[in-house]
This record gives sequence, C-alpha cells and structure tokens, in this order.
Amino acid sequence: MHSILHVLKTKQDMLDNQIYLSEIFTSIEGEGILFGTKTLFIRFAGCHLKCYWCDTPYSLEIKGGNRYSFSDVKKLINDNLQPNTYKVNFTGGEPLLQYNAVKELAKYIKDRNDEIVTYIESSCYDYNRFKEILPYIDICKVEFKMSDSNAVDYKHHDNLINNELECLKIAIQNKKVTYIKIVITSLTSLSEFKGLIERIFSKIDKENLAGFIIQPTSSINEPSLKQLLDFYDIVYPVYREVRVVPQLHKIIGAR
Repeated sequence: MHSILHVLKTKQDMLDNQIYLSEIFTSIEGEGILFGTKTLFIRFAGCHLKCYWCDTPYSLEIKGGNRYSFSDVKKLINDNLQPNTYKVNFTGGEPLLQYNAVKELAKYIKDRNDEIVTYIESSCYDYNRFKEILPYIDICKVEFKMSDSNAVDYKHHDNLINNELECLKIAIQNKKVTYIKIVITSLTSLSEFKGLIERIFSKIDKENLAGFIIQPTSSINEPSLKQLLDFYDIVYPVYREVRVVPQLHKIIGAR
C-alpha cells in the first residue's frame, strides 16, 4: 500500500510541476480599465467554460497548449519581459485551472521586480482557488458571465455567479485594485443584467470598486448602440465609473 501511495504522489508531483501555456508575449492591453498599457501576457491553456463568443478558442484545450516546467516558464518570462512594461497579465483560457502555477509565477515576478504590476484576468469560477493566488496579485478583473454566454448550463449558472460575487468581495476586502467586466451581446437579457447589478452592489461598497466595463462582442451577435445605452443606464445611477469599452487590440491590429 505504501508503495502505491508513493507512486500516486510522485505522479501528482510530476503533474504539479508542469504548466500548460498557449502563448507568452508582449503587446498592448486591449481591454478593461488599463487598456493601452504595455503588458506581458501569460496565456494559460485550458478553459472549461467555453463561452460561445470566446475570441481565443485555441486556448480552450489544456493539452492544446505547450507543456513547460516552472524553470522553463521563468526563463520565458525573463526573455519576453521588455523595458517599460507596466504589468504582467495572467490570462487564458482560464488561469484558475492552473492556480498553483499562477501563484508561483506571480510570486516570482514580484520577487524579480516589485515595480511590475501583477494582474489576473479570470471568470472567477472558484473563490477558493482565487483566494490562493490573491496575495500575489495587484489588480483583479472579475468577469461576470451572463447566462446567454453559455459558459455553463442553466442549473449551474447561479453557482458561477455566487463564486464571482465572492471573488469580487474578497478582492476588495484585501484592498486589491478591483474592477468588473461584463460581456454584452445582442441576446443579453436586460432584466437579468439589472438583477445582477443589484446583487453586486448589495455585496460591496461602490467606493472601493476601480471601474465597471461593459464590453460589447464583436463579429458575433453584436449589440446595437441602443442596447449598449440601455445597459449603461442600468449601472450609471448606481455606479458612475461605468464605461462601454470595445476590445482595443482588435481595432489597432494588436495581438
């Protein structure tokens, strides 16, 4: 029995020492409150949510990425981190699927250069995993998934929202720079959105929120200007720092 447990533990240790990445590169941040900043993107492979409007479908399968050791990824960070980089963006895929890797790499970046900001871009589907990485992250983008995203089926959607709400709350409690992003399509329910806004601002003090981004889809079920204004008008009376921001990198032809 001891030898079997030893073998299982060894296999788990081997798995834990691997990181699956789709890509790592420097570009211009195209989303959110920090759009336009020079950023090193570390894109993790693997996402179990599979929103139908996902613009990085190549990163959905974890085994579709390249497998690296921690030392390999640290070398890639050193090779790709350019002067005047504002932040390192842990994105995906869904980075929380590999939260131990996010935690170690974020700590490595902070130890290497504490002037560089660490940033997590996540659906925040699991607040326990989120809590693990939080000490090493400076900026949190909490992305709420509307039901029309098809990220999860109907019976699991409220659980996803509850986890996102908990992540939002603990990020703010830990005094992280925290903002919200919600992707809006032509199919998004205005009444569902209104209900979500009420839940969000019953959980947090709006004074502690760094921003609220409404991001329209592009190329698929694009919302009209009237629809975007309708969504904006729901948030504005509650929280004035709401912005409608499309994906800048697509407009300027950046990666």
